[in-house]
Amino acid sequence: MTGVSIKKIIDKMKLKVLNPEVDVKSRYVTVADVNRPALQLTGYFEHFEKDRVEIIGMVEYTYLQKLEENEKLDIYKKFFSYDIPCVIFSRNLQPDEDLLRIATENNTPVLSTDYATSSFVAELIYYLKEELAPCISIHGVLVDVYGEGLLITGESGIGKSEAALELIKRGHRLVSDDVVEIRKINEHTLVGTAPDITRYFIELRGIGIIDVKTLFGVECVKEKQNIDLVIKLEDWKKENEYDRLGLEEEYTEFLGNKVVCHSLPIRPGRNLAVICESAAVNHRQKKMGYNAAQELYRRVQANLQKNSDDDENEE
Repeated sequence: MTGVSIKKIIDKMKLKVLNPEVDVKSRYVTVADVNRPALQLTGYFEHFEKDRVEIIGMVEYTYLQKLEENEKLDIYKKFFSYDIPCVIFSRNLQPDEDLLRIATENNTPVLSTDYATSSFVAELIYYLKEELAPCISIHGVLVDVYGEGLLITGESGIGKSEAALELIKRGHRLVSDDVVEIRKINEHTLVGTAPDITRYFIELRGIGIIDVKTLFGVECVKEKQNIDLVIKLEDWKKENEYDRLGLEEEYTEFLGNKVVCHSLPIRPGRNLAVICESAAVNHRQKKMGYNAAQELYRRVQANLQKNSDDDENEE
């Protein structure tokens, strides 16, 4: 079953289960959006988004309290006749016994949270969008360098893990080695994580597997990170031409999102960690509005114009 299990949502959001008789492990949420069933509680069920998590806030709760007993029972029976993933009461509101009984009969979990409705809905939607986002796995290393998500790719054995280890020794944080799971959160954001089985481990040829969290401490690892920049390591070839100015950005694409990509030729004596740090800081500087290559180009143009004006004056 694809989706997020109700049990996982309960653990993540610290929810209370109000009808523990229902098996929450076998029920899943497959839609990232949520629904506040205001119209449904009045009896209007056309266009009802039954696949979404249903949120009962103060407005819906007080409306139910004012209904006649028979009318309330009819609404409950029709509402829970749909295959709803779960119903969550915010602000620690407590449902009546009839609602719990009918929900349990229809195998629908009823949950509760202490959070206010708006803040809880925002947090839940963000969590569901992240969990249900399109996902791919690629071969590479993801490191947090000065707050920038640096994805290092290249052929097997080219030195990705060694570069990551040097970055860790310089105070940066490892997210994933060897396999990076990339999720598309929205049209502008890609988030990288490590598979559970390899999280915080690095493979070093000749040494084996090392546990970064144990060796260097929790301050050197991170669970997830936005991917801001890609460094592609490749063997240096004399006949190839490499960008020496950086006036035009090159991009690579993951799940339809473009990410700035730099091809970095590998030669003996090059300090990959320092180069990666410089690339991360330079990318951060560009996002803040300063481009060193464009500034150099501006100075050259200004100098040429000055020399041209001086020649004209001499004539």
